[in-house]
Amino acid sequence: MYAYIRGEVTELAADRAVIEAAGVGYELFCSAKTLGALHTGEKAKLCTHLYLAEGVMALYGFAEDAERAMFRRLLGVTRVGPKLALSVLSVLTPADVAAAIVTDNAAAFARVAGMGKKTAQRVLLELKEKVGTAEMAGAGLPGGAAEYEDIRAEAAAALVSLGYDGASASRAVAKVEGADNIEDMITQALRSLAKVK
Repeated sequence: MYAYIRGEVTELAADRAVIEAAGVGYELFCSAKTLGALHTGEKAKLCTHLYLAEGVMALYGFAEDAERAMFRRLLGVTRVGPKLALSVLSVLTPADVAAAIVTDNAAAFARVAGMGKKTAQRVLLELKEKVGTAEMAGAGLPGGAAEYEDIRAEAAAALVSLGYDGASASRAVAKVEGADNIEDMITQALRSLAKVK
């Protein structure tokens, strides 16, 4: 119904923004990342999603289309509502979510408020076929060839067991190109993580 709203940011709160467009103030629920890009008194354009369910009508705003697309995918997961989907996108970028799904890394969702292990596993299972390695490109991560997908999950799990957080582990493993085996993938991912520090 609404593709986007462009106007002046008149109010910012912990979980929402108000944008005035053509004399109408639109209240949009937003992720922390989107809210961080907005400033009161400045013009902004937010991609929107109108949510209608069980007598609830709410408008959600996103700084970029990739974030809205991932929000919509998350809403398609059983028992994931808009509040939890926004929580995911407040902690992880769309590319991070894609990397976690491709590498089958439930630990990447550990910092998301309100998401338990079962829900994280459900997200991985239900979105596995809907998210491809090409979507990791949003964070400058190469998609990689299909033959590497088998060992990515094991490599990410190994990095998590070494004490790295799930999102960083997924990102590092997703950056690896040309690994011949899991040991090589873990070694290259550790080098990538070492450069970040």
